[in-house]
Amino acid sequence: MPLLQNAKKALRVSKRKAVINSRVKSRVKSAVQTLKATPSKDAVAHAYSRMDRAVKRNVIPKNRAARLKSQLSKLASQA
Repeated sequence: MPLLQNAKKALRVSKRKAVINSRVKSRVKSAVQTLKATPSKDAVAHAYSRMDRAVKRNVIPKNRAARLKSQLSKLASQA
């Protein structure tokens, strides 16, 4: 358990941010799963939007989002 006041605050902040980041990650995952289940233009746009928001918040790396977008666009074009 942290002893110093700033360490206590850092622990509170990191816990709060972990909850928010996990929520963003799960939204990205669910959007990708929806797209894989039923590929459509709306699903592609929704998944892209979720990934862009995650990148903007530094939850996932930019290159990972680009790689996922490429893979999903290939999947959507085949369907």
